[in-house]
Amino acid sequence: MLDVQLLNHSPVRLDASFTCAPGELLALVGPSGSGKTSVLRAIAGLLDSPGLTGHVLAGDGERGVWMDSARGIRLSPQQRRVGLVFQHYALFPHLSALQNVALATHPVKAPAYFEDLFQRMGLAGLEQRKPSQLSGGQQQRVALARALAREPQVLLLDEPFSAVDAPTRQALYRELALLRQSLAIPMVLVTHDLHEARRLADRVVILDAGESLQIGTPAKVFASPRNARVAELVGIQNLFSGRFFRDSDEGPTAWGRLAWSNAVSLRVVDKGRLSDGAEVSWVLAAELLDVGAATAGPQGDNTLACTLTEVLPLGEISVCTLVPDVIEDQRLTLNLSTALLRQLGAVRGSRLTLQVPPEAVHIMPVLGHRRS
Repeated sequence: MLDVQLLNHSPVRLDASFTCAPGELLALVGPSGSGKTSVLRAIAGLLDSPGLTGHVLAGDGERGVWMDSARGIRLSPQQRRVGLVFQHYALFPHLSALQNVALATHPVKAPAYFEDLFQRMGLAGLEQRKPSQLSGGQQQRVALARALAREPQVLLLDEPFSAVDAPTRQALYRELALLRQSLAIPMVLVTHDLHEARRLADRVVILDAGESLQIGTPAKVFASPRNARVAELVGIQNLFSGRFFRDSDEGPTAWGRLAWSNAVSLRVVDKGRLSDGAEVSWVLAAELLDVGAATAGPQGDNTLACTLTEVLPLGEISVCTLVPDVIEDQRLTLNLSTALLRQLGAVRGSRLTLQVPPEAVHIMPVLGHRRS
């Protein structure tokens, strides 16, 4: 188990904590400058900051204590059994692939060890080639082989797929998946690619200005952000403000009402975390909305009548902007099936209805408005 708690003020701000279980792949996600690489460097012992406090525990017992500021323990990078794969490979250009990998081993390994490692990494026959004689994907495999040659307790991956083309990236994803089947060690991946994090990670840590804002499975974090800042960082477009009111607690489900711009009232699930009348931010899970043609007469509960103001086709989907009738200063952005739009005969200026299930509304408290 990797257990990380880091606090630092200068020159890099850090206030991050998380755990990563053996065999788990944890993704650190955040914008440029959010501290993702600094966290990896702190784990590896490469962050040169005397004011860094907290702990890095990489296993049971004293041998797993890489850093513990309370006890004055701070192992050097050489003393930490960590495998680190850099974004741009960091291979020595004058050395062969085999020599680059062999540099990481201690004590010296027999030739059969490297033969097996190069075979597993799909590098057989390339041992004597220099980095300039290898493709980007092959160089990345050499960098990964070098990290594994340290027989690490923890594997750290710093945007390892960003410098290769799409087909190579897909092949490397497969290599990582195969690697996870044979290595029961914590793996921490830094990525700015939200789709990559969703595809590869068991859990994600959302970082902003060095602080870990939310930790959880990709499905949980991307569908239920903790606050408006997390929603923004994970790319949620339909983010709004409103006010929450509690209804009756009777029955198996507690219900509430969400007032939006004092013009729309949506029925929502009351999870018991908000006080009555609390100011909230909220997002819509677009994939749960039911889109249909406009109907005459009064609208049912949780139904929004909208005008389709923009349609941007992108192959099988179209990016659509809808404006609710009663809230003309608000915009909803939805990725709708082009086939569905064709079926509805929907074009710019068309009238549509949105049926909003209560579970499609995720409400986040504004600071100070949690229920006591």
